[in-house]
Amino acid sequence: MGRRKKNNGKSKSGGRAGSVCRTAGTALIVIVILLCAMLVVPGVFGFHMYNVISGSMEPALKVGSLIYVKEESPEEVKDKDIIAYYGSGGDSGIITHRVVRNNVTAGSFRTKGDANDVEDPMLIPYESYIGSVAFKLPYMGKVFTIMTSLYGKIAAACAVGLGVVLNMLGSRKEEESGEE
Repeated sequence: MGRRKKNNGKSKSGGRAGSVCRTAGTALIVIVILLCAMLVVPGVFGFHMYNVISGSMEPALKVGSLIYVKEESPEEVKDKDIIAYYGSGGDSGIITHRVVRNNVTAGSFRTKGDANDVEDPMLIPYESYIGSVAFKLPYMGKVFTIMTSLYGKIAAACAVGLGVVLNMLGSRKEEESGEE
């Protein structure tokens, strides 16, 4: 008859639980690192990031999208490019509209939001120009806004801390069960 092997009180389920804890902890840390990299690395390459908060450019740029704007010479901007610029009056924030006409001689743009019926009433001087939209990530603008807020930074730090604790707990469970 077959003999049962003694496990000296050590449990294989403790090893599995430890493995799950370590995997979850590592996943939390990796997710935070990837989100932070998505926010930091593009800036190193000259990109500005903005959250789309109005529907004036739908469907091309949906509300809540994260857009990456690349600095380039305003003279290189072509008609139909989407640009970001500072609104007039100082309190208008940053506007992202499509170029209808780039008047290099006058140093200004004529713009229009895709969802708007008419062109924008004011010409945009080159001095207000930030850059052209290089790419977009739908729905990620809200994540960007949250991650860059105080609460988002606290949440990211807590997630990393929890990931470290889960990794330590998982290692202890695996050691107790005799597995590694």
